Amino acid sequence: MQQQKKKLIEVALPLEAINKELAREKSIRHGHPSTLHLWWARRPLAACRAVLFAQLVDDPSSHPDRFPKEEDQDRERLRLFNIIEKLVKWENINDEEVLEEAREEIRKSTGGNPPPVLDPFAGGGSIPLEAQRLGLEAHASDLNPVAVLINKALIEIPPKFAGQLPVHPGQETERDLSEWKGAWGLAEGVRYYGKWMRDEAEKRIGHLYPKVKLPEEQGGGEATVIAWLWARTVASPNPACKGAHVPLVRSFWLSKKKGKEAWVEPLVDRERNTYRFEVRMGKGNPRDGTVNRRGGTCLLSGVPMPFNYIRTEGKAGRMKFRLMAIVAEGSNGRVYLPPTEEHEEIARRAIPDWKPEADLPVNPRDFKTPNYGMNTFADLFTPRQLVALNTFSDLVGEAREQVRRDATAFGLSDDGVSLKDGGTGAAAYADAVATYLAFAVDRVADRGSTICSWDTGYVKVRNTFGRQAIPMTWDFAESNPMSNSTGNFNGAVHWIVEVVRETPCCTRGSVKQADSTAPIRRIDQPIISTDPPYYDNIGYADLSDFFYVWLRRSLQGIYPDLFSTMLVPKSEELVATPYRFDGDKKKAQSFFENGLRQAFTRMRETAHPEFPLTVYYAFKQAEAAAASGKEGEQAVASTGWETMLEGLIRSGFSITGTWPMRTELGNRMVASGTNALASSIVLVCRPRPEDTRPITRRDFLRALKRELPDALRDLQQGNIAPVDMAQAAIGPGMAVFSRYGKVIESDGTAMRVRTALALINQTLDEFLAEQEGEFDSDTRWALSWFEQHGMERGPYGEAETLSTARNTSVEGLVEAGILEAKSGKVRLLKREELLEDWNPNEDDRVTVWEAVQYLIRALETDGETGAATLFRQLGETGEAARDLAYRLYTLCERKGWAQEALAYNGLVTSWPHITDLATREEIAPPGQDSLNFNS
Repeated sequence: MQQQKKKLIEVALPLEAINKELAREKSIRHGHPSTLHLWWARRPLAACRAVLFAQLVDDPSSHPDRFPKEEDQDRERLRLFNIIEKLVKWENINDEEVLEEAREEIRKSTGGNPPPVLDPFAGGGSIPLEAQRLGLEAHASDLNPVAVLINKALIEIPPKFAGQLPVHPGQETERDLSEWKGAWGLAEGVRYYGKWMRDEAEKRIGHLYPKVKLPEEQGGGEATVIAWLWARTVASPNPACKGAHVPLVRSFWLSKKKGKEAWVEPLVDRERNTYRFEVRMGKGNPRDGTVNRRGGTCLLSGVPMPFNYIRTEGKAGRMKFRLMAIVAEGSNGRVYLPPTEEHEEIARRAIPDWKPEADLPVNPRDFKTPNYGMNTFADLFTPRQLVALNTFSDLVGEAREQVRRDATAFGLSDDGVSLKDGGTGAAAYADAVATYLAFAVDRVADRGSTICSWDTGYVKVRNTFGRQAIPMTWDFAESNPMSNSTGNFNGAVHWIVEVVRETPCCTRGSVKQADSTAPIRRIDQPIISTDPPYYDNIGYADLSDFFYVWLRRSLQGIYPDLFSTMLVPKSEELVATPYRFDGDKKKAQSFFENGLRQAFTRMRETAHPEFPLTVYYAFKQAEAAAASGKEGEQAVASTGWETMLEGLIRSGFSITGTWPMRTELGNRMVASGTNALASSIVLVCRPRPEDTRPITRRDFLRALKRELPDALRDLQQGNIAPVDMAQAAIGPGMAVFSRYGKVIESDGTAMRVRTALALINQTLDEFLAEQEGEFDSDTRWALSWFEQHGMERGPYGEAETLSTARNTSVEGLVEAGILEAKSGKVRLLKREELLEDWNPNEDDRVTVWEAVQYLIRALETDGETGAATLFRQLGETGEAARDLAYRLYTLCERKGWAQEALAYNGLVTSWPHITDLATREEIAPPGQDSLNFNS
């Protein structure tokens, strides 16, 4: 049997360069697929490109005839790394020279015949899209109709109409086709008919969106409204208020922009039990909101309104809403105006002829509005919002007919073959344009529900899905789809047009709606790269129903099979959501594990034998639980990781590589115990040979302790964030576990994945603890004291005993400047209490503990440049600071000290830039040899 060639991803990657570009991509908006249609936890394009390239391209060690020596192999890897480093840059995303260089390497490693790529959990479509960009035949499947449609819009539709002229009126048929490369012509069609839709909508419902009169001091005349700001109301519980409805307002601020401050001031008439809203400008001190996390307060009487009261009122149908302010577009920016009876009355006159009456899911974790009587999707919108969405949705169908007529007149064949049946004529083209226009309706819905709130910093309307849930909002912002500001229809079309223009269109793509466990006989030996669901983190089907109800109304005639059900199919969705199993977590776990095992088994049967499988996974270990039946064996583990790995390993895969990629937002505040990560772990897997031998628990532990520390050192050198260290360690640890048929416990049973995870975490703890031996004695004392007492006071006697064990003294620690000792108590000095003007070159007792604390303070006060200046002065002590930061982060997370943990995580994630800056000559002004933290 011929030995499999190792692929580059199984040996080495330019991880730092990839991660740098992933961080950049998070700020990219125009043309990025994330702006086509909202999807949750979409993988960055650069990560997908890099992984697919390295999954297909041979590692130089697979060709000893061409690269006999190690230095030859290293040189060739650097050449491949250079290709990847160019490939992952956003500005090169459609650079044909860069892409063709990558495609040529893929062809060289695949005998000129690259296999097709399949993602059976396609979701937001990043993996199949980037496969297509690399010139590969791309196949995507997903159970969720919304995900299927997103993938069709990215990889299936654009190639059908690549290189085609726009077909709308006013286009010249003799125009040069070279001007309309890729899907530019299709994008122009979407823009044209999107504008037609908007103009038609204004004719029909423009009267519902009146302009607002400006006062003389603001220039007079009329202005287009950007948003109407409403407050939900309930009857006051105080009998003296005689049932008057009072507002539930989170904040009365309108703008916190410096120099443009504005807020709403409620003016109360207690005698009449009435109130009105005025708008104030300039610096001021608006009153607190009337609702917070503890409940509400009656604006008229100050009587508390507990949440159970508010919920009762809501469920009884007695919750209303009242106009609080109007935001308009003035000649010099936003104009904030008090409400008017005219505008409130016009909004209330809107009567929708259709409502999405389907019930919201009974999922109390992610859907909060049913607690307040908002039980259907229709309840998430005002009547005016429903009228607008109905109008735009109806116009999708009308636009489709208009496109078909225009395309036929232009010369496209009107063969009647639809898009879903493989057509490319006038009917199919009309279907394609209508698909993107329906996405524009969804974008308006996302910025046009009563879950949208007003952002006082950016002074614009927030979208419905600020996170992966539908929360309850008290005061909400109603955007104007006829304006030119956030939430408008033309803007929605513009974002979509930009994405269509950027689609690669270089190969055909295929998208099917399918359960991930279904056989895919039509694809011959694909390579598989996929991003499976993260246990119970995201309820994709529940969330996407918000969009599905509008897509179904707009597109059911085009995709009857895709929209055959009233809501998104849920019974087969692979998520471990207990509410679908009558609250039984074990049943939910079993369903998820069995489903993943079947999916991975199908992948193993289907996948090309010469190429590894790659699996993205981002789920934070957050459960402290008994890891096995062994006495005292308890460690942080994860049901999410456990069930995914059980499915992967029991289906016959072993892990041959693991790569932490920074695929999540770098600025998220990660609190202890949450499931938010900065990185996804990309697991590289191969089918495990059938005759793999078992080993004992003792042999497994020996192998783990032998191999894992080297891998952990590599992770630290790669600057993996401390918050992600435990997750990243799973890969190399499970690589040891999964290479054997099974690991046999002392009682003869097979070791569970949960036990293996616990042992991996214990080995990680031991590794970090062993690094303590490299620290100076003062630092080792501080670390031990911190673990026991944090920054709080403790007994002097205990400190003295510990100092003896650590070969230091309390007096010496005070002298070192890290400890305070008085009145029989001692405590570590906080960062803000350290010397304001400290120079390590003048300190004869510099400790690693000090280095970390001063570096963090410099980072927080003077940024990376200030930290880099200090790092240069620290010399070798500075090099050890990162190792201590890892250890301190782990301690803080275990103790639940979230804010302190973030400080150590931030130091490590900033480390590459700090050290890079520290090598530059110009970092510190000449003669500056100390830091002043108050400057």
